[in-house]
Amino acid sequence: MRDSRPQFALHIGESDANTKRVSSPAPNVPYPSRRTFEIGVALLVCLYAGLHPARGDSSRWGGNGVARLPSSNSLSRDDQPPRVRVGIDVLKNRRFEPLKGRRIGLITNHTGIDHNRCSTIDALAKAPGLKLVALFSPEHGIRGTEDDIVQSGTDQRTGLPIHSLYGKSRRPTDRMLQGIDAFVFDIQDIGTRFYTYISTMGYCMEAAARHRIPFYVLDRPNPIGGIRVEGPVMDQNMISFTGYHTMPNRHGMTVGELAMMFNAEKKFGCSLYVVAMSGWTRNLRWEETGCPWINTSPNMRSPDEAVLYPGIGALECTNLSVGRGTDRPFEIVGAPWIKGRRLADWLQSRQLPGVRFRAHVFTPDSSVYKGKRCEGVFIEVMDRRQVNSVRCGLELAHALCRLHPRHFEVKSYASMIGQGWVVDRLRSGVDPEEIETEWEPSRREFLRRRARFLIYPDPSQTDGDPAPSRRLGGWRVPR
Repeated sequence: MRDSRPQFALHIGESDANTKRVSSPAPNVPYPSRRTFEIGVALLVCLYAGLHPARGDSSRWGGNGVARLPSSNSLSRDDQPPRVRVGIDVLKNRRFEPLKGRRIGLITNHTGIDHNRCSTIDALAKAPGLKLVALFSPEHGIRGTEDDIVQSGTDQRTGLPIHSLYGKSRRPTDRMLQGIDAFVFDIQDIGTRFYTYISTMGYCMEAAARHRIPFYVLDRPNPIGGIRVEGPVMDQNMISFTGYHTMPNRHGMTVGELAMMFNAEKKFGCSLYVVAMSGWTRNLRWEETGCPWINTSPNMRSPDEAVLYPGIGALECTNLSVGRGTDRPFEIVGAPWIKGRRLADWLQSRQLPGVRFRAHVFTPDSSVYKGKRCEGVFIEVMDRRQVNSVRCGLELAHALCRLHPRHFEVKSYASMIGQGWVVDRLRSGVDPEEIETEWEPSRREFLRRRARFLIYPDPSQTDGDPAPSRRLGGWRVPR
C-alpha cells in the first residue's frame, strides 16, 4: 500500500528539565549476598503491595512480572503521575488518532507496557478504530524468556499470530506482511549497539520501506542515559545482526532517534513516525523516570548490569565468562585460568570512575564454563553516571593480555568492539588510555552525525556533545 505521508514525522511531548539527583552508595559498604538482597526485596514488595494495591494487568507475562524500582521519593503514591510518559502513554492520550483506520503489525515483547503496566498488545487489541492483525517477536521471544531460537506461534489471549524474527528468518517475509498496512514498534532497548532489538527494528524498517508500509516507533528512555557515548565507531565491514549500523558500542540514543538515523543514513525512504515521550531528558537516571523496570532479556536484570553491558558484554565473544549462569551477569567476569586477586588489584589500581573491582570466585550453572570453578572480579557500580563501561571492558582486556597472555583469546574481541586495530594495540601492550585517545576522533564524528536526530534536551551539555535538535510541536516534517 502506498502512503502519502511524510518521510519523517515527530510528535514531541512536553519536557521537564527539573531533575532529581540520587546519591550514590557509600563507597566502603560491602555488597550484600544475593540471598540477603532477595529477602530484603521480598519484604519491601510485600509492604508496598499492602500499601498500594496493584494497578493494570501484567498477568500476560506470567512469571516474568514487572518490578518498579524505588524512586528518589522512596515509595511514591499510586496517584502520583510518572515523570516520563513513554510513547504508548502518549498514543493512548491521543486516543490512537495516528493509527485510525490502520491494520497493525506490532513488533513488541514483554517490555511493551504503559505506565500502568498494561501491555501494548492489549491496548492496541482493544483500541477503537484500528485493527491489530499480527504480532512480531524479537530475540528472546514475546515474553522475553527464551535464550535460543524462537518459534512462531499464537498469542493465547488475542488469538493473533506471533511471527518470530529470531527463528528461521530474522526479517519479515512477504507472507508475514499480508494484510498489514502499518507497523508499530514498542520494545525497551538497553542502549548498546550489539543488543539485537534495534537490529530487528532496522530489518522491519527495511521491509516497511520496500512495501510502502508506514512505520511508527513508540519511543522509550535509553535506560543508561542519553549523554554518554563510548567506544570507537564500528567498521562498515563488520555490519551484522549484532552491529546493524556504524555506531559506537554505547550510542546514547533512544529507539526513536535511532530509527530516524537509520532511515536517513541508510536511505530507506521509510514513511517513519516517532511518537515521542513526554518528560524525558537525556541526563535522567532510570529511577528518576518513574517507569517500571522489566528485565529486558533473561540476563539483563538491573540498571547496573545495563550500564556495564556495552563494555563487559563485548568480552563475551572471547574465552571469558561474563557471569551468565550466575545471579549477577555482566557484574561478574572470570575464567578457570584467571588469578582473581591479582586481576582485581590490577584493575583497582587503574582508578576507573564509578566502579570498584573485587576478587570473586564463582561457578556458572549454565553457559561458558558451566560447572567449573572460576576466578575473576566482581564489578561494583558505585555511580552509574560516572561509569565508562567501554573503558572498563578495554581495561579488562588489557589486563588479561598482560597477566594471562597464553590463555586469553583476545582476537575475537574485534568483532564486538568494532575495530580490528584495537586488538592489535592490546596485543602490543598499548595503554587503554592511549587506545581511547586514538578512537576519539571517530567518536566525536559520531556525535556530530547523531546531533540532527536528537529529540530530547540535554540540560547538562557535558562531554562536548552538540546541542540536540530543537523541540518540535505536533506532527511535522523535520528539516
